[in-house]
Amino acid sequence: MIDERRRGRSPVPAPVLVLAALATAFFALPLAGLLWRAPWSKAWQYLTSDDALTALRLSLVCSLWATAISFVLGVPLAWVLARVDFPGRSAVRALCTLSMVIPPVVGGVALFFALGRRGIVGQYLDQWFGIRLPFTTAGVVVAQTFVAMPFLIITVEAALRQMDQRVEDAARTLGASSWYTFRRVTLPAIRPALMAGGVLAWARALGEFGATITFAGNFPGTTQTLPLAVYLGLETNPEEAIVLSLVLIAISFAVLVGLRDRWFGQGNRTELLT
Repeated sequence: MIDERRRGRSPVPAPVLVLAALATAFFALPLAGLLWRAPWSKAWQYLTSDDALTALRLSLVCSLWATAISFVLGVPLAWVLARVDFPGRSAVRALCTLSMVIPPVVGGVALFFALGRRGIVGQYLDQWFGIRLPFTTAGVVVAQTFVAMPFLIITVEAALRQMDQRVEDAARTLGASSWYTFRRVTLPAIRPALMAGGVLAWARALGEFGATITFAGNFPGTTQTLPLAVYLGLETNPEEAIVLSLVLIAISFAVLVGLRDRWFGQGNRTELLT
C-alpha cells in the first residue's frame, strides 16, 4: 500500500467523510428534484418556444456585454488593488466586491437611486444626454455588470499577487514602458486567471435575477432574461420553468467543472500560470 502521507495526502477520518457526503447530498438533492419533475417529453417544445428563445438570446447578448465591460473596468482595478499601496485600499476592495454579498434586490434598488431618472447621476444622464437606463436593455447590462464584475476582480487580483514580479522588473530594465509591460508581459502571464474570471463573470451575469428585475423590470423582448422567464413561468407554466431552470443549472455546472481549481485557491501555484 502506498503511504498517503508520502503522496502528500492526509488520512481522512470516517466522520469527516460521512459529513462531507451529507453536504454533497444537500447540494445534489435540489438538482435531483428538478430532474425528477422535469417534463422530458415536452422539454424540446419548451426550449424552442418563441418566449424562451427570445429570453435566451437577450440573456446571452446582455451577459456578453456585461462581461466585456467587466474586463475593461475590472482588470485595471484588479491591477491597482494588487500592485498599488494607497490609503483606504481595503475599503476600496470591500466596496468593489460588496455586490457579491448584499442581496441582489438591494443592489438593484441602489442602482435605481444612482442611475434612475432622478438618481444622483441618472438625472444628469437624462437631462444632458437623454440616456435612461432603468427598464431598458442597457439597464439589464448595467445590473449584470454590477453583480458580475467582482468575480473577475478577485480572480485577477489573486493571480497578480501570485505572479513573480521579477519578470516585469526585467522588462522595465530593458527599457519597456509601464504600458508595454502591462500589455505584453503582465496580461499574458495571467491569461488563465483572465479566462477563469471572465467565464465566472459571464456565468454570474447570465444567471442574474434580483438586481435585473428591480432596476430593469421584466418586459418580454426588452429586459426579460432567462432567469426572469423562469420566475414568470413558475406562476404561469411551472413545467417550462423547470426546463429553463435546468438549462441555467447545466451552463453554470459546466462552467464550474471546466474551471476546476483555477478560482478556488489551489495549492499548486504553477497550475495558475501554465
